[in-house]
Amino acid sequence: MPSLKRSTKADPAPSRWAWRLQRLMLTPAFRLGLRAGAPFVLTLSMGTWYLSDPATRTAIQDTVAEARASIAQRPEFMVNLMAIDGADTALAASIREAVPLDFPTSSFDLDPASIRTRILEMPPVREASVRIRPGGVLQIDIVPRIPVAIWRTAEGLMLVDREGAHVAPIARRGLQPDLPVIAGDGAPVHVHEALQLVNAAAPLGDRLRGLVCMGDRRWDVVLDRNQRIMLPKDGAVRALERVIVLESTREVLSRDVARVDLRLGDRPTVRMNATATEEWWRIKQLNSGKSLQ
Repeated sequence: MPSLKRSTKADPAPSRWAWRLQRLMLTPAFRLGLRAGAPFVLTLSMGTWYLSDPATRTAIQDTVAEARASIAQRPEFMVNLMAIDGADTALAASIREAVPLDFPTSSFDLDPASIRTRILEMPPVREASVRIRPGGVLQIDIVPRIPVAIWRTAEGLMLVDREGAHVAPIARRGLQPDLPVIAGDGAPVHVHEALQLVNAAAPLGDRLRGLVCMGDRRWDVVLDRNQRIMLPKDGAVRALERVIVLESTREVLSRDVARVDLRLGDRPTVRMNATATEEWWRIKQLNSGKSLQ
């Protein structure tokens, strides 16, 4: 009998490595890596190799600089002048000195934030805004500090605003005759209270010479003839108003009084000047001599 031969059929199943490759190709992350990751890595490698040449980098930088310069120098981007609003002539001149600009200049070369910071460092300026206005104008709007008092120090006279900030030095008192004079180390800190005392002392008129902050906690009101009203720490305005009432009814401050001490509210005292004290002792001695006779 003829021998029977077994027919061998090819296995349709893929090999193990082919199966793993097929499974890997079905993975979304791997497919994304092939579509995007591989081109990105290849492009990055080629760009890094291309830019590793110093001559290439220099050529690219020169090209970018030329393109920027050609755009920056266009007429619509040029700033031709500076406009300052809200400042007087002297302050405007100071701002122009603090921000020296050579016009015309490109708006690409201006930094409004840096200019504003430099202007805010000036003592007379309270607030400022800087912007480039259409038409090639650098617009600067200023809110100046308004001086409300003259602070007398050992170094000289200084104008201060309502917040106690320095505004500008002043050569002499007569340049600002309408402003009150304050003195003492802590005077600018308490300038708001000083203004209240000045308003309360309005009935005294030209007799008011100024206010002195004592110990950074209370005020002395200085009048002509070297008279002083020593006010308490609390209730200073009310205490001053009491003295003004006494002046209108008893003319206390019109007499030979050197000090009116109101630091102790329940025990106010009056100190006479040297001439009045000597005269008082003389009269007392005369009266005592007559009584002995």
